[in-house]
Amino acid sequence: MSLSVGLGLLLAAGTAFGSVAGFLYKFRGAREAPAVELRRPLRSTIELFRSPLYALGILIALGSWGLHVGALALAPISIVQSVIAGGLVLLTVVANGLFGVPVTRREWIGVALTATGLAFLAATLGGDARSAHSHYDPAVLAEFLVVLCAAGLLVTVMAKRGTTLGVGAGLLWAASDTSIKALSSHLHALGAGVLVHPLAFVILVASLVGLLVSARSLQLGEAVPVIALTSAAANLCTIAAGPIVFGEPMPSGGGAIAVRVLAFVLVITAAALTPATRWAATSHSRSMRSPSRRWSSSSLTGRRAWRSTPRIVAWSLRPTPPTCWSSIRSMEPGRPWRDWSRPAS
Repeated sequence: MSLSVGLGLLLAAGTAFGSVAGFLYKFRGAREAPAVELRRPLRSTIELFRSPLYALGILIALGSWGLHVGALALAPISIVQSVIAGGLVLLTVVANGLFGVPVTRREWIGVALTATGLAFLAATLGGDARSAHSHYDPAVLAEFLVVLCAAGLLVTVMAKRGTTLGVGAGLLWAASDTSIKALSSHLHALGAGVLVHPLAFVILVASLVGLLVSARSLQLGEAVPVIALTSAAANLCTIAAGPIVFGEPMPSGGGAIAVRVLAFVLVITAAALTPATRWAATSHSRSMRSPSRRWSSSSLTGRRAWRSTPRIVAWSLRPTPPTCWSSIRSMEPGRPWRDWSRPAS
């Protein structure tokens, strides 16, 4: 192993921890922000950055991203991603120990299986650690990026759960990471000119769209399953880019094939285990719902009222007092609920 590759692996280790910490801060911040609207990306982004915790998570993630860029420029992409995938086991430890996020046994097992499976998969691909393996066929790279971006957007559009949105964000980030690796091969020839390279535009768009989708996934789902599946999708596709796009050697032999199959089985099993059984609140207004409290609005007056049983709860939680105290008779059992802003007839 060359010195540059060894340095790249150290940077990858720092990336693993920074990614987990940044994710968890973004999770806390996203939960404090208004619901992300994917049709209004600029407005949603501004609302997210008004949360100090989310802004701190982004700063940590940017530092982690810088380390990741350095690691991809110095070491083969499959080996870098194997180190980052192995660092996924830090997720449950950091989430539970430092951030106080409750982690179920099922989530502990799922994250451990994901990290192990991805590490095994990358280990069967990393045959040569003497060079960075940054050269690629432009046609193959273009096809790979189109497939990843199309799949990521399709999953995002069809997603109804936070974990599914996390997978969409992971696919978009995989396209960004693959583009970073490809762009690193032009660094010596272009220097600062890589900033205006077409791949730089792909990196920018895929990263920003993935960031917005990820924020929405963190609002809809629980921290550990969403982060685990986002990382698994990104790492799995980026590891696959090694032999497909950059021509990293594939080991031969029955043992390597068996390990590879086992790795895929572990990742698939982990994907089935990781999503939590509990449902997260899908927005701040929906998080207020319960069997005894349902938030509704009147289409005529635009005013909101609490509906509940018994009716006395609705009256006591009403933000505007009734204009006619005689309407209290509508709280009698069997009588329909009426708008408290109107006097009873």
